[in-house]
Amino acid sequence: MTDTTTAHHAFDADTAVERIGEGRYATVVSAGWDALGGGPNGGYTLALCQRALADALPHPDPLVVSGWFLRPPAHGPAEIAVEVARSGRRLATGGARLLQDGEEVARAVATFTDLAAAEGPTDVRNEPPVLPAPEECRNLLPDGPLPGVTITERVEYRMPELPGWMRGAPSGEPRTEFWMRFADGREPDVLALAPLTDAGWPVVLDLGVRASITVELTAHVRARPAPGWLACRVTTRHVSGGFHEEDFEIWDSAGRLVAQSRQLGLLVA
Repeated sequence: MTDTTTAHHAFDADTAVERIGEGRYATVVSAGWDALGGGPNGGYTLALCQRALADALPHPDPLVVSGWFLRPPAHGPAEIAVEVARSGRRLATGGARLLQDGEEVARAVATFTDLAAAEGPTDVRNEPPVLPAPEECRNLLPDGPLPGVTITERVEYRMPELPGWMRGAPSGEPRTEFWMRFADGREPDVLALAPLTDAGWPVVLDLGVRASITVELTAHVRARPAPGWLACRVTTRHVSGGFHEEDFEIWDSAGRLVAQSRQLGLLVA
């Protein structure tokens, strides 16, 4: 169970859960993680479910986490119902439902493991983003957090140059690379990685759209991250019928791929 009295960082305090019965957890949906377009960020919503699953499952590290976002959550109290589907020596899988006022807001399924004990071949046919050092990059928000987009108070971004959509001239290329970290100095860990794959801006903004709503998100956690800034690469290659995919990579300060995700989003024109 998360002890809210010892949660010193915003992410831990705002994703705290309390076990209130068999497979039942109480939580509070914070107003501190609202996204562009309004309402709590999908990755933050997924983090609440993941936190309850972390308590219910015996292994320490999420390996794959998938979330479906059924309706916008409201700020305030919520309950998470957890069901353990299987608990084995190496892998354990469970599901979680985030509930408010008797309605299901989001659903998550996750498999946990112990990444420190992971063994087997490794063959990474990819390279981390090539970026100047974070201190040599521009702050994405030099004038401070965006009004109403409270997640920009929680997460800090650095990149070589501002994206076209922020300059009022969308580039037409939905791809970007940047540095990211928690603004309050919290170091990344395995429970932060899946939510952070949804903590950037939708790269389809450079196609001239206003926003994107996450329909489904699946994240794979590949390794426990080293401390420090996280290098991110985000790409959209297909837009069809108003829906698009977004592929997100996170590389740690040691140059290792530590997480990747794909989400399906709905464009907001």
